[in-house]
Amino acid sequence: MTEQYKIFEAELTGTDRGNPYEDIWLKATFSNDSEALEVNGFYCGGGRYKIRFMPPKPGEWTATTRSNDSSLDQIPLHCACIPAGEENHGRVLLKSQVVPCGREEEGFHFAYEDGVKFLPFGTTCYAWVNQPEEVQEQTLKTLKDSPFNKVRMCIFPKFYTYNTANPERYAFLGNEEEGFDFTRFNPEFWDNLERRIGQLDALGIETDVILFHPYDKWGFSKMGRERDVYYLKYAVDRLCHFKNVWWSMANEFDLMPWKVMEDWETYARVVVRRDVYGHLRSIHNCVQFYDHTRPWITHASIQRVDVYKTAEMVSQWCQAYGKPVVVDECAYEGNINYGWGNITGEEMVRRFWEGCIRGGYLSHGEVYVQHERIWWAHGGRLHGTSPERIGFLKQVMEDVPEGAVPLKLTSENRKDNWDVPCLCREDGSYFLYYFGFFKPLFRTYELPEGHVYEIELIDTWNMTVEKLPGTFSGSVRIQLPERQYMAIRMREV
Repeated sequence: MTEQYKIFEAELTGTDRGNPYEDIWLKATFSNDSEALEVNGFYCGGGRYKIRFMPPKPGEWTATTRSNDSSLDQIPLHCACIPAGEENHGRVLLKSQVVPCGREEEGFHFAYEDGVKFLPFGTTCYAWVNQPEEVQEQTLKTLKDSPFNKVRMCIFPKFYTYNTANPERYAFLGNEEEGFDFTRFNPEFWDNLERRIGQLDALGIETDVILFHPYDKWGFSKMGRERDVYYLKYAVDRLCHFKNVWWSMANEFDLMPWKVMEDWETYARVVVRRDVYGHLRSIHNCVQFYDHTRPWITHASIQRVDVYKTAEMVSQWCQAYGKPVVVDECAYEGNINYGWGNITGEEMVRRFWEGCIRGGYLSHGEVYVQHERIWWAHGGRLHGTSPERIGFLKQVMEDVPEGAVPLKLTSENRKDNWDVPCLCREDGSYFLYYFGFFKPLFRTYELPEGHVYEIELIDTWNMTVEKLPGTFSGSVRIQLPERQYMAIRMREV
């Protein structure tokens, strides 16, 4: 029995002559009474081939293999699929694909296949699967106890400041000294990668798989278009069956000028065609933004392009692209000499709040150099002050009612609200204001006529919620503690 949204797998035996990665193709079309999905099998070394399938609905699914290897051809397959368990919500998709959206702003969000909302609170751990076994295990333990439900990570190892060691295994066979065979994949690497993606799924964490990046001394970023496509087909064929996979075409695509725009569009077409399940897709910038209106891009993955303004731009980006916005690099908490990696925990948390109230999402990262392992690259342990506070924000956002959207300024509300972001419901039943680094002693409001509210003061840094006594209506003056990072939440009684 295979649970809905999980992986059915059949292992077959075929030829190991020549180069089966290049020479042999294997397919199967799984069908039930109303639907059919064609998947590609793959070679995994030692004469072993695998066909995988992620059943999108319960029932009996059957298939017959097709292959240019007679020993793999015309093999019947049967997948008996049972309904998803209580904690199994399926893939994360655009909310608009899953549930009807009312106001335009509601289309800037995500949901699981079963309609449960998904709020990405991500972290960056680029090369954790390229670290020693004990570091990988420690990373999983840290993530289990963290608030993060999305991890940005690379397939290829990363060569950059504070991260210069060679990994134990690579995606292709070979090594730095003798070179790599870009026609033969390394089964041990891919088996470990899949194991880690599966473990993240068991923790309820989405895997934002970065397919290319420029920080490379081994030649993986300069294989050329033909070999890039060859690699992409194999990566998608193996990984697309994991329900928690997202595709990031590149980290900082614009730092690879040897890949032209048509290359990226070609790679995107390969991923779209090869992934029959339609996982989420993005591409990430350093300075130059990609055109996030491109139809293959499901959501904007953005690195801040201003030293100071980051999450404050979420409102404009949502309107410009008409898609969910994830600021996947808003700078990192840490103390390195680069400006992208030495903001305080307070500033990291402020940016998270600012972006969420404006209708977007953010990813965390940490680079404290006094520790042997730096989270942003290696994983291991977290040492910063922001993760716990991000977890508190996550709880607040999970409690935001359906239909709440960023407040649009009008002539009627501009006087009270022009200076701070606010999430609200159009019917006036909910307001959440965030003051960031401002610290007013009091705040006055003209509450909507005919409504009575309970009001809470939220200290986003100290993680406290104070309910003010009584109820409120009409003209009110709310006393504040004259501290930064405060929020006010109003809920209709």
